[in-house]
Amino acid sequence: MMIIVAEFFVVLLKVLWAFLTAGAKWVVRPKEKSVAGQVCVITGAGSGLGRLFAKEFARRRAILVLWDINSQSNEETAEMVRQIYHELDAPISKDGPVGGVEEVPTFQPQVYTYVCDVGKRESVYSTAEKVRREVGEVDILINNAGVVSGHHLLECPDELIERTMVVNCHAHFWTTKAFLPKMLELNHGHIVTVASSLGLFSTAGVEDYCASKFGAIGFHESLSHEIKASEKDGINMTLVCPYLVDTGMFKGCRIRKEIEAFLPPLKPEFCVKQAMRAILTDQPMVCTPRIVYMVNFMKSILPFEAIVCMYRFLGADKCMYPFLAQRKEAMNNNEAKNGI
Repeated sequence: MMIIVAEFFVVLLKVLWAFLTAGAKWVVRPKEKSVAGQVCVITGAGSGLGRLFAKEFARRRAILVLWDINSQSNEETAEMVRQIYHELDAPISKDGPVGGVEEVPTFQPQVYTYVCDVGKRESVYSTAEKVRREVGEVDILINNAGVVSGHHLLECPDELIERTMVVNCHAHFWTTKAFLPKMLELNHGHIVTVASSLGLFSTAGVEDYCASKFGAIGFHESLSHEIKASEKDGINMTLVCPYLVDTGMFKGCRIRKEIEAFLPPLKPEFCVKQAMRAILTDQPMVCTPRIVYMVNFMKSILPFEAIVCMYRFLGADKCMYPFLAQRKEAMNNNEAKNGI
């Protein structure tokens, strides 16, 4: 009994220390680690946040491996990355053997592109094998690819629901199974899950998307515990949960106009910069903006009816309805054009 009591007080001290260290990081910004020369796989790199992640890692001289289902957009991202590499490719001067100045070329990272449908596990596994063979072992995995059906549940075809779940959630299992074994062997790596605030708390009209993001977060948290249990302290995990990001994915989504001025959609560049800061400082989780932390906490302690009242006040209860209406109208217009 005394042993359990002693261990309990040790745990309390460790919890207190964790709070203190976390608070200190808010005051003193931790030093960012270098990812130069490390192989970084980014899924969904052809547009949106994936493209911005690629550009940020390129500025830090990482070796980029870009995955996307769209070859053209993926190559466009690769060209942007090459331009960044070119701008960074300035020779370093040092003293020569006879007192002169000698130019030494800097390390030149490369970018590789692969067409991969992460919704198909065979495509994931075969592409991962190509990456290992052609590039090398992966140091950083950014699970970023995502889709949204844009239909109310009872109007959504089963195939689109399955597609949302597979791309937004199941694909994380397959990419992780492809690259984690070597990370465990080397005790080195970093896995990033780009989820959403809609994986922490939900809203009406996007049941499939919310379920997929809740699943991705559950997978991420369980995997984080498994890595901790295996005592592999060289492998880090970062969960990224942004509020609505202005990438066009949820175009038309609106909360109450009086509130929107204080909580506008996030600029993609700001979202990625915040995520990069978390990744490079090995932060386990980042929510953007910080009010998402508070909303998630309140959801955990408030009665459901109280949450409904807050949603209605904020205009969050039906915020997706304009988006869904736009998607439905666009689909009807396409069907009309195809029928002419």
